[in-house]
Amino acid sequence: MSQHAHASAPIEQRITLSHHLSLTALMWGDQAAPPLLALHGWLDNAGSYSFLASKLAERFRVIALELPGHGHSSHLPAGISYHYVDYVSAVLSAADALGLERYSLLGHSLGAGIASLAAAATPQRIDSLFLIEGLGPLGDDGSNTLQRFRDAYAAPTTSGKSLRLFANVDQAISARSMASGLRADLARPIVERGLLQVEGGYRWRSDPRLTRPSAVRLAEAQIRALLAGIKAPTSLLLSTPVTPYLPSAMMEARAQLVPRIDVAHMDGGHHLQLEHPSAVAAWLLRHAA
Repeated sequence: MSQHAHASAPIEQRITLSHHLSLTALMWGDQAAPPLLALHGWLDNAGSYSFLASKLAERFRVIALELPGHGHSSHLPAGISYHYVDYVSAVLSAADALGLERYSLLGHSLGAGIASLAAAATPQRIDSLFLIEGLGPLGDDGSNTLQRFRDAYAAPTTSGKSLRLFANVDQAISARSMASGLRADLARPIVERGLLQVEGGYRWRSDPRLTRPSAVRLAEAQIRALLAGIKAPTSLLLSTPVTPYLPSAMMEARAQLVPRIDVAHMDGGHHLQLEHPSAVAAWLLRHAA
């Protein structure tokens, strides 16, 4: 198979972590190339990297991992909640299962927060850290802790309303575009991978419990202590205008704690890797170790 064929069509792989949890990954590039483990954002999936991965596959073996509850990966068992540190554990376990002794990490949004903590947890294994629109998880300054805690336990444990049914894929793409502001053609790869065909149409594959409020977030002081433990050369790419929940002052304060970091800005929305895949690929390859 030619390198180009490798780059264009991903291979899907199932990764069994335990009897109740298996994850799915899409892989691009040569098996022998340096591994780049890519983590998507909240309610996204490996389709988030479908435009970018083929542009990185000349240099890396790109492994776009789908987090628990997302894409084609398993949902957590009933009664178990989705916690940030458990995502980190799942990613590190997947790296072990894939036999990745050393690898680079790429993360977008939620995935960037998870990648940050994975790099802090196992600094000896990470060659480079590439972050798009995120550095560490959403933090807690204490001002909304009690209300968030109460809201989480007030939310019903199972969704009372039945999951939305879409007549066709384009209707789901339209819904996703309206909710996220992402152009329809850019939302398509995420939506197509995120749908399950059922009687009468399509439903989202992702676990509906992902939309429930989190009872507890890490305190900002804890996040900063963890970010200071990132040893890998780190490249952070932020959108202009600024995403509302990533205020510049907070991101700058966090970035100052990471010993070896380069911060860049790019005009665009939150999903820069879908909007500007060539420019994002050039940014990443320029900083690749």
